[in-house]
Amino acid sequence: MDKLRAMQIFSRVVEARSFAGAARSLSLPRSTVSRSIQELEAALGASLLQRTTRTLRLTPNGSLYYDHCQRILRDIEGIEDILSEGAASPRGLLRVDMTASFARALVIPALHDFRARYPDIDLSLTLDDRPVELIQEGVDCAVRAGTPEALSLLVARRIGSFDWITCAAPGYLRRHPAPCTPDDLVRHEIVGFQSGRNGRAGGWTFDVDGEPRTIEAGARLTLNETDAYLACGLEGLGLIRIASYLAAPHLRAGRLVSVLAGYQGEPVPLSLVYPQNRHLSSAVRAFADWLGELYRAREPGWQPAGWGARAPAPADMAP
Repeated sequence: MDKLRAMQIFSRVVEARSFAGAARSLSLPRSTVSRSIQELEAALGASLLQRTTRTLRLTPNGSLYYDHCQRILRDIEGIEDILSEGAASPRGLLRVDMTASFARALVIPALHDFRARYPDIDLSLTLDDRPVELIQEGVDCAVRAGTPEALSLLVARRIGSFDWITCAAPGYLRRHPAPCTPDDLVRHEIVGFQSGRNGRAGGWTFDVDGEPRTIEAGARLTLNETDAYLACGLEGLGLIRIASYLAAPHLRAGRLVSVLAGYQGEPVPLSLVYPQNRHLSSAVRAFADWLGELYRAREPGWQPAGWGARAPAPADMAP
């Protein structure tokens, strides 16, 4: 039995909380994962996992073994990464999650540059407004926005920030005078964005006299996909609120007009996040550096921040 490989498989089973999830993330048959755990338990003479039809839990011995596995695997990955950085460029498959709107606006137009810089990295992008579970779904890192969450199991590298821009098409503003204060929104058509699964759009938060204030304007039209949401604004169906990196080209072209700019509030942090119990691979580091450069070129006001912040709340990313 390859003890190191068995430790890696066991750790992934624990992180994914299922044999099937571990098998998917490792691109292995489920039978291989199950057999590896059985052989590992037999070699150790101890039960590591309690299995039922619905749950998978660590035994006390399993919890102890998992903690030691993490330290050993991190040490091995760390020294391998140090040696590989000196010997070759980053390589391997890198799975990254981000919203489709962020990918279309920023990442995809620049992928020729990334592939030229890092020809040995195979990039797999998952594009969804639904925040994925990085560990359970086998994703290496993800682009997330919002305020850091104290209890997150993720570590974040800040790549920049953006503003929420309240805007509308010129045609809409010809029919409805532009709002002067957030209170005026109750007299407007609002297009809502549904970031959760409850079918309801969240309120819009503004900075009013130095204090955050959330306005529930009562959207009659609600969407849960960012590009469709933006299209509604461009069609003049009502006021929308989108990230500045999405609004910028339409504002410059005159297809959208910004309103309530004086109530914008603080910039929203934008970060690349990864599981805290994994060593930061050279491929993730390379992508983070590249993405930071790309965003800094797009948003000149960007200021760098260091490693080590906890991850932001995932639901804030869209639109």
